[in-house]
Amino acid sequence: MTILIEPDTASRPDEIASPGSEIALFLDFDGTLVEIAPSPEDVHLDRRVAPALMALRAQLGGALALVSGRPIGFLDGILAPHRFDIAGLHGAQIRVDGEIRSQADTHEGMHGALRDLVRFANSHVGIIVEDKRISIALHWRLAPSLEAEALALMRSIAVKLGPGMRLQEGKAVAELVPAGASKGSAIAWLMATPVYAGRIPVFIGDDITDEDGFEAVNAMGGVSVRIGADRESHATCRLASPTALRHILLEAAEGGHLTASSFKQD
Repeated sequence: MTILIEPDTASRPDEIASPGSEIALFLDFDGTLVEIAPSPEDVHLDRRVAPALMALRAQLGGALALVSGRPIGFLDGILAPHRFDIAGLHGAQIRVDGEIRSQADTHEGMHGALRDLVRFANSHVGIIVEDKRISIALHWRLAPSLEAEALALMRSIAVKLGPGMRLQEGKAVAELVPAGASKGSAIAWLMATPVYAGRIPVFIGDDITDEDGFEAVNAMGGVSVRIGADRESHATCRLASPTALRHILLEAAEGGHLTASSFKQD
């Protein structure tokens, strides 16, 4: 079950903002603000990024949020002492203005699923299990030859858990997440809150896990930006790398101004 407090606004998230509107910026984390690392704990955030995001948040009237598969607590630690609105665990957690506004319950079958995945990881070098309590991710970036076996296991566990959970596949990772959680629904929810409503949504991500976010933003007349050109995407724009994104964000924070066109490169 997901406990959700409805946003207090008369605006609807599917209303398309006027072309001259300010943007609402939504940012994925892994592969977007930071480069993909061999293991989840090895990521490195450029020390300039968090202060720049704070400057941009002020510039955008507070309409900036991280939308990530990471737990809120992990992102807070990486970005400390700065704190942001965050939709974590693919939207299973949403915090706005320092308050948790949406939180999915832990599925009763997650303990058994974790036990099975740890057993698999202990038997295969390079497999990493990331326990996020509400969700569980299985990583095989360090053991690419085990992709088929890892995916088969995750798919079988997802079937056992039933309709309350779904399998979210990504780059060298698969994750069991609450069925009602998605980045697209999280962005739509945030866009119905006063700070974000009426703005042009811009969502930047890099993975399969971001595609429903791209679709949601496209439906709202916004701008969807995919990092990298390695596969087809619903995103309407592309940036070459997290480095290219950081350049845009740092430049805007130092004296520019972010608009929807800031991310539309030739």
